Amino acid sequence: RLELMLTKDEILTIYLNEIYLGEGAYGVEAAARTYFGCRARELDLARIALLAGLPQSPSRYSPRKNPKAARARQRYVLNRMAEDGIISAGQARRAYQAGLGLRSGADRRASGYFSDFVRDRLIRRYGEHQLYREGLTVWTTLDTRLQNRAIQAVRRGVKAVTRRQGNPPPQGALVTLDTATGGIRALVGGVDYGQSPYNRAVRARRQAGSIFKPLVYGAAFARGLGPDTVIEDAPLTIRNRDGSIWRPRNFEHRSFGPTTLREALVHSRNIVTIKLLRKVGIGPVVELAQRAGITSPLAPELTLALGASPVTLLEMTGAYTVFGNHGIYHRPRAITRVRDRRGRVVLWPGGRPRRVLPAAAADQVRELLAEVVRRGTGRRAGGIRGACGKTGTSDDNRDAWFIGFTPGLTTGVWLGHDRSRTLGRGETGGRAAAPVWKWFMEGTGEGS
Repeated sequence: RLELMLTKDEILTIYLNEIYLGEGAYGVEAAARTYFGCRARELDLARIALLAGLPQSPSRYSPRKNPKAARARQRYVLNRMAEDGIISAGQARRAYQAGLGLRSGADRRASGYFSDFVRDRLIRRYGEHQLYREGLTVWTTLDTRLQNRAIQAVRRGVKAVTRRQGNPPPQGALVTLDTATGGIRALVGGVDYGQSPYNRAVRARRQAGSIFKPLVYGAAFARGLGPDTVIEDAPLTIRNRDGSIWRPRNFEHRSFGPTTLREALVHSRNIVTIKLLRKVGIGPVVELAQRAGITSPLAPELTLALGASPVTLLEMTGAYTVFGNHGIYHRPRAITRVRDRRGRVVLWPGGRPRRVLPAAAADQVRELLAEVVRRGTGRRAGGIRGACGKTGTSDDNRDAWFIGFTPGLTTGVWLGHDRSRTLGRGETGGRAAAPVWKWFMEGTGEGS
């Protein structure tokens, strides 16, 4: 039926544009760029023969994973071409002896987490057939310079924790967004994509710890309370629904008496925040969090004040753009435009910005988060112009967080082990995550 409709050249063209050639490359053009960093028209005989040998088993003959097998397959292709008289024996020999100039896989590993995120969004929208067979061209928000900086920052942070603790190395993740638009400028979901493509920035739900607290304060300020509102920081006993007793404590294991909300957030006081949540109501805080993009389930309990509900780094980083954007939320996005193979623009839905906090309430939270960095738990992130942010540490130091923003960028950092275990004594968000944030921001141009 195909031959009735198409010429053999047309059939071959379709095949060459759609065949899978490994490492996410569909078609010869994509493979030329993936393996050699050039266009298909620029391929020489040596490279053509290598690519021609891949369709039978792209993984087995991968020139990066199995170079010996790839070269043997290349030799087979060249010999067959010579036997069929397409090339001479001398051409085959010279092509086999020629260098391939194989492109390093580092570029793919650098953007692997982001690329997978984009691919998943496209599949969800268009389906696998249209994505892989219809030749879509996609424009994204990624900044490769920031992406490379993010990878270096995460690895540096992980090495620092490992050096201090001597444990097996933890994992790390970093997301940076354009504060004004929600565009994802960098996304790192682990220390090394080549070793573990699991995207911790998007898929891993971890206890938020104190990075959730600004949402409690935002809801309070929206209801008329202010930074100078005073709440008594005194021992608290709470009877849970199952009859058990919960006696929350501050990090310092002491109480501080009458405390303003300003001091409570700057120094991350647990008891005041729990009392504030009880005063404001759990419902309004959950509603604010959901309107600010948090889709993970949030337990309607007072432990919410201390970030007991697991969340993802991407959704929490997105929520912080509300404080840097005067109460306006932009859903994090990675794709700006899509064209089909005929060059027609395919509609890509963009989330509309929405107001989730009054500007005054958001600005009050931002003011306090600036003080967190200047003189509170986030001091290790200090020195970045206009920096605002918050530390977070889950129970037993299992998760270390820092999410902060400048006028241009909102960046979140997480460190922890995949199998939830302690990072080690003293490995709080302020010690483990905040320095990663600062080092990343110093290289963005935002911090000078």
